[in-house]
Amino acid sequence: MIVPTTFIATATAAAVSPTWPGGFWGHWAFFTVVLIGFVLTLVMGVIYIERRGMGRMQSRLGPNRTGPFGLLQPVADALKVLLKENIVPTAADKVIHWIAPIVAFVPVLLIFAVIPFQDGALLADLNIGILFIIAISSISTVGIFMAGWSSSNKYSLLGAMRNVAAVVSYEIPLALAIVSVVIAAGTMSMNGIVLQQDIPFILTQPLAFLIFFIAGSAEINRSPFDLMEADSEIVAGFHTEYSGMKFAMFYLVEYAEAIAISAIITTLFLGGWRGPILPDWLWFIAKIVIVFFVMVWVRTTMPRVRIDQLMSLAWKFLFPLAIINVFLTAIEVLGWPNGFPVVVIPINFAITGVLILLFSKTFKLGFGRSEV
Repeated sequence: MIVPTTFIATATAAAVSPTWPGGFWGHWAFFTVVLIGFVLTLVMGVIYIERRGMGRMQSRLGPNRTGPFGLLQPVADALKVLLKENIVPTAADKVIHWIAPIVAFVPVLLIFAVIPFQDGALLADLNIGILFIIAISSISTVGIFMAGWSSSNKYSLLGAMRNVAAVVSYEIPLALAIVSVVIAAGTMSMNGIVLQQDIPFILTQPLAFLIFFIAGSAEINRSPFDLMEADSEIVAGFHTEYSGMKFAMFYLVEYAEAIAISAIITTLFLGGWRGPILPDWLWFIAKIVIVFFVMVWVRTTMPRVRIDQLMSLAWKFLFPLAIINVFLTAIEVLGWPNGFPVVVIPINFAITGVLILLFSKTFKLGFGRSEV
């Protein structure tokens, strides 16, 4: 989507310089510290939000003893798990078993390097920022597979293989949903995509948003797609044989990935840091929390799907819808090369409703099991 030049001039007038606050290395050091602190702090915050939110939705209290209103419960849980004994199975590949949590966590942290907190306030404004995210996010799956394989436990290996199957399947519709946004924005820079959203893309690209939200939730094992940790089937999944600080790393990865997906959705579909009155960074954080709360809401509401339903949803439903959406977006961009008018909003919502209705009539989860 092409934005009028007058808006771009206004929006970029207060942009953060790529050398702020003290040259290249000062900028790198400052935002590295900010990103690590941001991720760790927000992880503790969303853990509290999820536990209290699910408690209210399920007519129970949730954590309420440690600190005022239970606010210090995430801190207490972190200290408890860090003090637990680190146990490694005798038959495990000890080197791979030790490295796996690091391989899983570092890529998640790198995702935030290209996500803007406000105009120009990011570690690196790459002109292929969204491509960087797609590439780097897949590496976490390697760490998860390393954990399952090195544990010398068939349940851990099964959980890891399910994770790989889910990521391979859902990466395709997720990437196609991103392609629709890139076509509409005309740029792969995360900061540039935010600047192009005079109208948030959740309104002009509702089908892409739904596909991305569902596929992203499946990739990071959020319920109802958390089959990698289905207790009744495979104990605790790929991290069954992990304890102590290494288990805490995987726990951190799970919530850091949820925050990363929420941040990407905020940037691609909700206008990122843009909003009236409040500071840009506060708008950004507020939108992340709202998206995460929707994930909690879905977890509390939806039952877990079967593994064949998980695979079928990706290949028979999301994948064809994503391809159709790419073509529709390309046609709309050709029709309105200077930016989408407001009339596109009801048109795209109507198309989304019709497509979902048609596919729901012709495709039902569980009809014809996919071999996995």
